[in-house]
Order: sequence, then structure tokens, then C-alpha cells
Amino acid sequence: MRILALDSSGLVASVAVVEDGAVDDQVIAEYTVNYKKTHSQTLLPMLDEIVKMTELDLHTVDAIAVAGGPGSFTGLRIGSATAKGLGLALEKPLIHIPTLEGLACNLCGIADVVCPIMDARRKQVYTGLYTFVKGKDSRKGLEEPEFQVMEKQMALPVEELIRKLNRYGRPVVFLGDGVPVYEEMIEAGMEVPYSFAPAYMNRQRAAVVGSLGICYYREGKFETAAEHKPDYLRISQAERERAEKEKNAKPEVRGMTIEDGAAVAEMEHQSFSDAWSEKAVLETLRQPTALCLVAEKAGRRVGYLLAYQAADEIEIARVAVVEEVKRQGVGTALMKKLQEEGTQRKARKILLDVREKNHMA
Repeated sequence: MRILALDSSGLVASVAVVEDGAVDDQVIAEYTVNYKKTHSQTLLPMLDEIVKMTELDLHTVDAIAVAGGPGSFTGLRIGSATAKGLGLALEKPLIHIPTLEGLACNLCGIADVVCPIMDARRKQVYTGLYTFVKGKDSRKGLEEPEFQVMEKQMALPVEELIRKLNRYGRPVVFLGDGVPVYEEMIEAGMEVPYSFAPAYMNRQRAAVVGSLGICYYREGKFETAAEHKPDYLRISQAERERAEKEKNAKPEVRGMTIEDGAAVAEMEHQSFSDAWSEKAVLETLRQPTALCLVAEKAGRRVGYLLAYQAADEIEIARVAVVEEVKRQGVGTALMKKLQEEGTQRKARKILLDVREKNHMA
């Protein structure tokens, strides 16, 4: 079995080719760079160099293993996009390796608690807890260290991680790019014996991702290129800031335009099983008796209302608010605007038919 492995989840960019043998896995080639260049500049040239140096035909690869997160949002996207592109072009499966499992396996055989930490900013880290216990290698018939997940990948404050490790009461080995950032906090808070992995073992390596990929592949843990997506564990800084901005922004309601058609149709599909198409939305907009409204928060369309007027009555046909901004006044703003429009049109009633179980409506 031959695995192409990629890791661009952190500061390091790494590419490797790993093969399994009758006795041991073999690293055919590994190219790792930890320098001031973006992964978009390094990852594909590194892969190209490995292909040339080893005369590798990429079609002979059985699968592509990729560090799937958590980690740098940009780095993960670059690694996943590269792996997906190769998987689609070569028609090969992808093996999603949790980044922190790959990091922990750098310290194969360590009996202590292995604690990889990646800086997640705001005094938080991406981490997981691992150790190695005595096991048996079926190929060798000998005792070999068996990787064990004590606690799966998570994002949490450094202080909380330190308390958790102290409760375990076992010696701990730290590694990862979070070590230099939070070394002082670790030294101040740890009550159990601890140490830091040496420099040549404390960063991501594609060779480890490839070896884990072989284990995952044997266990049937792989996916198609189309199915693969990174595991971010939490939303990005930009997404957090946008969400905060949207939460604090006041909803603004205006009349719907043709340009809103696609966005409204998308919200329809997110909200209803019998969603209207963009064509149906636009046909409603063109009706002279229609009242069509769109709500925005922080410049983003977050709700809409479609209604018809007959004589002095207005009947609401469709109304929805996107899930993440519900209970933030969007629905109220839409209804107030509809009342204003109805008053101008000399309507006396607004009607909405709903199911008895739809208590919120």
C-alpha cells in the first residue's frame, strides 16, 4: 500500500510518501518546511519535487492522507483543497487524519500523557490527550506501543487544560506550536511532572500522517474526495467577528428586488421542505398585488416575507429568518414593515395560516 500524505494544518508544511511493508512501514520521501512562506507557495512545489526525486507515478498511490484539523484556518483549507483536487483527478480516496493525533504520534512509545497543543489565540489551545500502552503487532508477533486516545480533540482555555492534566496525576509531555506561546503559564500551573518534546519532534510531520493513514485505511476509515471537509473545531476569527456584528446590528427591512431572488430562494431551501424556486420567488415579486420584503443585518440578507393583498386583507404566503439570527428581532422588523406597507395600502387585516403545532409562528 502506498499513501501520499499532506500536512499544512500549522506553521509547518509537510509532504510525504509512505509504504507499508511485510514488517514495517517505510517512508519513501518526506519534505518539510518551516519558514516564512505561505502553504500556497510551498505545498505543491514540495509535492512536485518529491515526485521528481522518487520518479513517482501519482496514479500508483492508493490513497491520500491529509491532516484534517484543527489548526490554521487558511492552512487547513489549502491542505484540504490540494488533497481534494488530487483525489478527484486521480480518483483516489482521502484519509482524514486528526491533526493532534498526528502530532501525538511523533512521540510513539511514550508512557506519559502526550499533550499536543496548538495556539488557538485568546489564551486557548487546540489539544487532545493521548498515551501509548503495550500492544502486539500482528505482522511482527512482537509487543509494540499501541496508540490510545484518552480525550479527543478539543478547543479550550490553557488554564482549563492545566487543571485537567493535574487531575490525571500523571507525568505529561507537551509538544506543538502552542508550547513557546504558553510555556510560562504551563510552568506556573502544572503540579505534576512535565517536560517538553525536543525541537525535532514537536511539529507536524507528513510521514506520521501517512503512517496513521495506513492504519486508518486498513480499518476502512476513508472517504471520497467530494465528502472530505476540514474539522475546524470552532469558527474562525472573521466569522466570530461577523456573528458579533450581526448580533448587535439592528435589522433593516426594505422592498425585495430582482437581485435578491437567488438569496431568498437559498433561504427558502434552508427553511422549508417544500421550498419555492428562485423562479417562483421572482414571479411573486412581479405580481402587482404582492408585498415582498427582505431583512438585512450588517449588510447580509437574513430574512424575507412574501405576501399578497386582496381587497382590504393581506395574506402572508412565506416568511422565514435564517437560523443563526433567530430571536434577534428580524421577524418583528419584517412584521412592522408589513404593517406600515399595509396601512399605506389601506388594508385592515393581515392573515397567516399555520399548523397547530407551529407554536412559534
